[in-house]
Amino acid sequence: MRFAHRVPGRRGRRLRVALCAALVASPLVAACGSDDGGITVNVYYSIEENFDKVIANCADAAHGRYKVAFTALPRDADDQREQMVRRLAAGDSDMDILGLDVTWVAEFAQAGWIAEWTGQDKADIEQGTLAGPLTTARWQGKLFAAPKNTNVQLLWYRSDVVPTPPKTWSEMLDMAARLKAEHKPATVLMTGAQYEGLVVQFSTLTAGAGGKILSDDGSKAVVDDGAVRALQALRDVATSPAVSPSLSNAKEDNIRQEFEKGNAAFELNWPFVYASMGKSNPELAKVFKWAPYPALDANKTGTSTIGGYDLAVSTYSQHKPEAFEVAKCLRSAENQKYSAINSGVPPTIESVYHDPEMAEPYPMRDAILTELKSAAVRPVTPVYQNVSTLVSAILSPPSGIDPPKTAERLRTELQDALDSKGVLP
Repeated sequence: MRFAHRVPGRRGRRLRVALCAALVASPLVAACGSDDGGITVNVYYSIEENFDKVIANCADAAHGRYKVAFTALPRDADDQREQMVRRLAAGDSDMDILGLDVTWVAEFAQAGWIAEWTGQDKADIEQGTLAGPLTTARWQGKLFAAPKNTNVQLLWYRSDVVPTPPKTWSEMLDMAARLKAEHKPATVLMTGAQYEGLVVQFSTLTAGAGGKILSDDGSKAVVDDGAVRALQALRDVATSPAVSPSLSNAKEDNIRQEFEKGNAAFELNWPFVYASMGKSNPELAKVFKWAPYPALDANKTGTSTIGGYDLAVSTYSQHKPEAFEVAKCLRSAENQKYSAINSGVPPTIESVYHDPEMAEPYPMRDAILTELKSAAVRPVTPVYQNVSTLVSAILSPPSGIDPPKTAERLRTELQDALDSKGVLP
């Protein structure tokens, strides 16, 4: 994988001009040059539908005190991280606000690349923010980021063929097998490619079984009996006759598109699929419903894993006060509501879920909020990228999992990864 913008800090200004020239012309893009001596706060964030509107809102809120420029990071999460890691390692001062996947905060904080939130800024972020998402923004008891949006996976299903959604993993597979025998839409769709999406499924199932992959402090590979049960569940779905043949290559958008074609009965995915279904297949959207992530035990409820993005301020930013202010604006309650309604990303501020304007466009809000209050957080460690890369490689393809042997291999090789000295895998 090549990094296209690797430059030392002294070339940062030239890089910013080149990046801004590549963006679609808009009033905000004009701010990128900033040759007039004014302050420009540069936001580096993942591609998100309608995020330019949120940027514009915060630029307007500054009332001319500074400008706000947005640079969209690559679509792939690994490419996003690599671009930021290489530029921060070079001390690039042009990056002010960083959009971090929730699994990267510990790594960036440990490396000294992001600034701690303190005082009133810290208090503003903690006020009203859900506990789970807030956990992803902390490292060693300090707040290093502001939860912008969160995420939990739900079980999406077709109510015309599944009147009552399954509550357990085995019930879902049994229903799918019956539907297949009846020549009805039956396919189970899940992220099974060798990437973070597979790690999320493993983490979710492990938490649902009451297990652990790593110790609480992230220093020891545990992979206990709950993790072994999760490995068995992954193998069960991978070897089920109702699973999609593309499981071992499937990512979030792949399974979204496959469900929209109308041949599947179940999909384990993030809430962004709801808005997409309404646009892509309005007829199918009428029977496109949601339920909690399936549990492994009949007497328990399913546990989902928290996803989403946090906003951090770069240590090298030359405009930290303005950057903290913009970050708070980008994740304000009003902007989070806008992003939920228009882009499908779940808010991190609890009050937004109770806003009456959320009722019609975001009908799954209560289910998401319920899951968030008991959701699992992926292992918190500065070497999470190493952990994720290793776990996805060992579990791929899921059909090849041998639960006891795979667990033993995970324990051994994860401990080596945790003892790694490097930041990049």
